[in-house]
Amino acid sequence: MIALIGKKLGHTTVYDSKGVAVPVTVVLAGPNRVMQTKTKDGKDGYNAVQLGFDDQKASRIDKALAGHFKKFKSEPVKRVQEFRDFTPDVKPGDVVGVDLFQVGDFVDAIGIVKGRGFEGVVKRHGFRGGDMTHGAKGWHRRGGAIGCRLFPGHVNRGMKMPGHMGQVRRTVQNLEVIQVRLDDQLLLIKGSMPGAEGDYVVIRGAKKMTREIVAVRAKRATERVKGKSKSTKDAKQAKK
Repeated sequence: MIALIGKKLGHTTVYDSKGVAVPVTVVLAGPNRVMQTKTKDGKDGYNAVQLGFDDQKASRIDKALAGHFKKFKSEPVKRVQEFRDFTPDVKPGDVVGVDLFQVGDFVDAIGIVKGRGFEGVVKRHGFRGGDMTHGAKGWHRRGGAIGCRLFPGHVNRGMKMPGHMGQVRRTVQNLEVIQVRLDDQLLLIKGSMPGAEGDYVVIRGAKKMTREIVAVRAKRATERVKGKSKSTKDAKQAKK
């Protein structure tokens, strides 16, 4: 698995190789410092890499993190996260960046969605609400009855009700990488992803649309096009 910690900068539109306008999200995804490596044969018992992103002043780091950074001879950072089964061969002190990804790769974006505060059932769950006609006073945006009448006589677990909306971890899968700007450490990724501008996000290689799957699909598409062109050519010759 390949992954990077990044920061969502905003949205824009760029043109691809065919001249088609593509809406993209701009993510600052580097440099990521390798803080620590863990191996299955070591005391940790599993393979993982700990990455750090976004430099921080030493005076703003608590003692626990300061000791951790000192142990592995790393500069203080704001964001630290561990990734299991990290594919690139790295060691503490190395720096990784957006060159882990290529144009055309598919990625998963993980982040915390915007907080919406306390919301009712219409906004939070998409309820229809009550009628707006005469006789429905006070029930325009309510959810209606929540009990079970006779049996079992209580509110079921998981009942959709008003409450806190947003501020939860979400993953958007299979987003295509449109541009990789090495000099600026930027990834331009097609579509949208969780979080507000300035929030941290994790960009990892897609679990469903891996490079191997994309290569196989591209090969099949090429063979399909060749087969169609060949059949069309044979049909024209048969008519002659």
